Amino acid sequence: MRFSRGMAGALSAGAGGHGVSDADRRTEGFPVARIGLAGVAHPVLIQGGMGVGVSGWRLARAVASAGQLGVVSGTALDVTLARRLQQGDPGGHLRRALARFPVPEMAERILARYFVPGGTGSGRPYRPVPRLGLRRSQAADELAVVANFAEVLLAKEGHDGLIGVNYLEKIQMATPAAVYGAMLAGVDYVLMGAGIPAEIPRLLDDLAAHRAAEISVTVAGGETPHTVGLDPAALLGPSIAPPARPRLLAIVSSHVLAAYLARSAATRPDGFVIESPSAGGHSAPPRGRLRLDGAGEPVYGPRDEVDTGKVAALGLPFWLAGGYGTPDGLARALETGAAGIQVGSAFALCRESGLDDELRRRLLRRAADGTLEVRNDPHASPAGFPFKVAHIPGTLSDAGVYAERSRLCDLGYLRTPYQKPDGGVGYRCPAEPVETYVRKGGRAEETTERRCLCNGLLAAIGLGQHRPDGYPEPPLLTLGQDTGFLDGLPDDYSAADVVDRILKGASASSTSASAASCGSATGPAEGRLGPGESPVAGTGDHA
Repeated sequence: MRFSRGMAGALSAGAGGHGVSDADRRTEGFPVARIGLAGVAHPVLIQGGMGVGVSGWRLARAVASAGQLGVVSGTALDVTLARRLQQGDPGGHLRRALARFPVPEMAERILARYFVPGGTGSGRPYRPVPRLGLRRSQAADELAVVANFAEVLLAKEGHDGLIGVNYLEKIQMATPAAVYGAMLAGVDYVLMGAGIPAEIPRLLDDLAAHRAAEISVTVAGGETPHTVGLDPAALLGPSIAPPARPRLLAIVSSHVLAAYLARSAATRPDGFVIESPSAGGHSAPPRGRLRLDGAGEPVYGPRDEVDTGKVAALGLPFWLAGGYGTPDGLARALETGAAGIQVGSAFALCRESGLDDELRRRLLRRAADGTLEVRNDPHASPAGFPFKVAHIPGTLSDAGVYAERSRLCDLGYLRTPYQKPDGGVGYRCPAEPVETYVRKGGRAEETTERRCLCNGLLAAIGLGQHRPDGYPEPPLLTLGQDTGFLDGLPDDYSAADVVDRILKGASASSTSASAASCGSATGPAEGRLGPGESPVAGTGDHA
């Protein structure tokens, strides 16, 4: 899909801009929040969690300061913290956050291992971090907890707004430690996609009570249950005060999955983000047998359409995502009974985005001249979900760049645990060398056209690895396929401009719909699945 409308102009790294102030925004009648029947104020806009590091603390803080829900991406925060410390921590922000960690000795161990005064210098390889696995290590848990604490703490500085953190159910082995670190910093919302987050409500309950917590981990070919967990008292000591429990929003792309999760208190989230296939990052595959169109993209049909009436009947607040990041999109969402919308791509290209500045400029220039193509690639992601790839020369979307890169899996966030013939557990990734993947029991056809998202997305935010032979990891860019969000924004726009434009443009529609129900005082309706419906049909995410 090509962008038909965009804007040019250089982007600055500053935080100033054309946006109106919080005071103005709160006094012009904008629909800053909607009150559900339970008396809970829900944000109208959720800034989508975009990983790795695109929605960092600067972006989330800017959106929260504008009165809406700012969201940091929790994906791979351990490696982003370690690499930024090795860059010398420009501005000292991370060291400031680590100085407020409740166990100073733990933060000091992280600094001693990764901080390099003045930075390591251009072209030097980054020091590795512990890889995810079923066997937990104290070093891995400490780094994950501290990294998530720091990111959320920085996002919450200087305002009294709401901050959320987005995780991928697919990356199960990282979840307990990461979530606990975010909770220690006072995160308000946890958003979870790329799978079925049925065990996350219990995880949040246990961590908030300072109980040992665990979740199941899927092991391919295995019959023995496997889990990964965290014991807060054992890690930090019994004197640490239990953190508050954040609300949970499940990111789904099917009313069937929403009903499945809502039917039991044990699996019920506090709300839903309903994503369409046009949203950036990963999206759920079409229901039924995969069919591709002439451009090689998945074909979605009537079975993939979400019945928002059935979602509303569950009695939980929900937000619509994927092509709704405009005043008209917000008005349409509110008409369905939604609490609001989630917006990703508009924020990905604003000044506070974590994208490398030059890459962001290139995306905007191509958007302006109508040559930016964003393809929903069914093969790019090792996760197995379709993934939006923005085609920019010199990135991993370029066939020549992809062919030149030696296949390597050295970060391993998307590795799949599998049962080995001897009963042990191994790990494999379809983006690793083909012969290695096949030797581990994988099928060669599963490796076709797979990109290393871990390294590519880190390179897109300026944290790409440099190999000992001098080879720099190339970036990989993702964006949504709907381009309407660009209309009406200044050439050099901020996160506040995005919020202002959407809310001000939709204020009349929001006012007329102010009586719509966004929540329920009596709890959700019993979720019932129709004949032949499966809860695994929709597992959207925006990371």
